[in-house]
Formats: sequence, C-alpha cells, structure tokens
Amino acid sequence: MSEKKETLNLFLAMLISIGLIFAGLWFLMERWAQLTRNPVNTSSSLNSSDSGNQINSLNPPANKCNVANLPSGTFNYGGSTTWAPIRRDVDQLLTSICPQFNLRYIQPFNKKPGSATGIEMLIDNQLAFSHSSRSIKGEENQKAQQKGFSLKEISVAIDGIAIAVNPDLNIPGLTVAQLKDIYTGKITNWQQLSGPNLPITPLSRSKEAGGTVEFFIDNVLNKENFSTNVSYIGTTTEALRKLASIPGGIYYASAPEVVPQCTIKSLPLGYTSDQLVNPYQAPLVSLSECPAKRNQLNVRDFRSGKYPITRNLFVIIKQNGQTDQQAGEAYANWLLTPPGQELIEKAGFVRIK
Repeated sequence: MSEKKETLNLFLAMLISIGLIFAGLWFLMERWAQLTRNPVNTSSSLNSSDSGNQINSLNPPANKCNVANLPSGTFNYGGSTTWAPIRRDVDQLLTSICPQFNLRYIQPFNKKPGSATGIEMLIDNQLAFSHSSRSIKGEENQKAQQKGFSLKEISVAIDGIAIAVNPDLNIPGLTVAQLKDIYTGKITNWQQLSGPNLPITPLSRSKEAGGTVEFFIDNVLNKENFSTNVSYIGTTTEALRKLASIPGGIYYASAPEVVPQCTIKSLPLGYTSDQLVNPYQAPLVSLSECPAKRNQLNVRDFRSGKYPITRNLFVIIKQNGQTDQQAGEAYANWLLTPPGQELIEKAGFVRIK
C-alpha cells in the first residue's frame, strides 16, 4: 500500500514539474513576441538624455553633402592669414560632411603666407583656388592670362580693420585722417591728439605679409609709404603682446583678431571726430571682465558701412574650365548658402548675405 502511495506521489510531482516548465516556456514566448512587436519599449526605463544618446549612437545622422557641383579629389588652397578662423572651423566642417572633397592648405615655401602670396601660387598652378582679403590687382590678372586663364573673385564675407592700443591709453578714438597721419609720420605724439604726452609707436606687419597691409596702404594711407618710425613685427599675436608693454603703441588688424582680446583696447574710428563708431558692440566689456566676457563685433555697423574701414573677403578662382575652377566655385557657392554664412558669422566675420 505504501509502495503504491509513493508511486502516486512521485507521478503527481512529475506532473506538477512538467506543468511549471510549460507555463514558464509559454510566458517566455509571449514576452518575446511582445518585445518584437514593440522594440521601443525596451528603452522605456532610460531617462530622456540617455535614450537620446543611445538612439544617436545606433542611428547616427546621415552624411548630407548637399554642395552643388562639388568635385571629388584633393585640392590645394592657401592665401590670406585673415582667413585662418574660416580654414580652421568652417572648412573643417565642409570636409567632414563631404569627405570626397579633401582640402589641403599649402604653406608657401620661401615666403610669408598672405593674399598676394596665395594669388601668386594660384597663378603658378600650385593651388586650385586661393583666399584673399583684397581684390585682384590688374597685373595679377595679366600674369594669369599669360598662363592661359583669367582670375575671378567671389565675395563671401565682410571684415573690418580694428585699431588696437595699450589699454591704459586714455583717448576717445581716431579719425581715419589721424590714423593716416600716425602711420605716415605727421603725428608722432599722443599729445597732438589730446592724449598724454607720450611718443606714438606704430606697429605693422611688412607689406609683403599679405592683403591686410596692402589694403591699409591703399585705402587708409592713400598709397603713401609708411613712416620710418613704424616698427615691423611678424604676426598679429606678437603685435598684440607688444602693445601690452608699450604705453604709446598702436596696431591695426582684422577686427575678429583684435576686438575680443583681453590685453588691448580697440579704438572707435570715424571720418570726423564727432562721429566715431565702435568696432565692438556697446557697452564696452572692461578688461577686468575678460575673458569671462569678451567684446563682440559691431556687426550692424560693419555691414551697413557706417564703420569706416571695412572690406570684403574673397575666394580667388582660376577661370580655366578645369576641375580647379569647379572646386573653387563650388566651395565659394557653399560659403554663400545660409548654413555657410552662419558658419562664417560664428567664425567671427560678418555675413555678406
């Protein structure tokens, strides 16, 4: 009797075990079907930022290279030092979204980089296109035509020339005529401009340095020569560093290189002393607040022309009907699109469109 009872108990235990196994299998199959029908539910326990990161990592944004007529290949370019922020920030983005368009910056072998050097290298077929902070000169086009092509300039941005002085110099601003007289040697002491009795030390890069100096000579000095008291320096970085230790120093450069700096003061300029225009957005950020806050460009007056010393930035293109021309035109046209203009503005320049 006890033997039959034991057998019955064993049989019942086996039935219960088999039933539990089948029940577990049924639950797992139902759960799997639910997950396959609703895969998004698997991330419901994530917070919003983690969920976003996971989705982005699984589904990265599409590589959208929407640049019309953009050729494939490696294209050499160079030229104006003023363009350095655009080459660093804007061009890097272009090559990341359009990897088939590889840009290679070429440093001149035995000359300083600049607009003139870039155009010369373009004419000598060392570059596909070039950057310039001044217009093409007639003699440059003549040299290009001797090589069988002409040059074309496409404006893509607006830049201003800002005047930097020692931050302790107490002077309200300068007229363009006074600035010319300083650099041609007619004004040699700040006292002549209602400032302190302090000799003026004008600083400049050499004429061979590039388009900014050429533009300054042509448009501010009216093609007169620099005075013999002008001190020549190699770079804008070096000049701004010197100004901090020269009480009577003065220097000019592209506004994005000057206005945000913490060690100098940028001066208002005007055609007349009663109509001075700031190169920065008012109110002026004091040096004690910098670099937590920095002065921003006076975009409105640069774009309107109210600020007296502005210029365009150009892409210089060979008109030779070849891939180099296609590359330069596609590049310039991309910079003129709304996204390109926005990037130029973020790089510190004024959009032209």
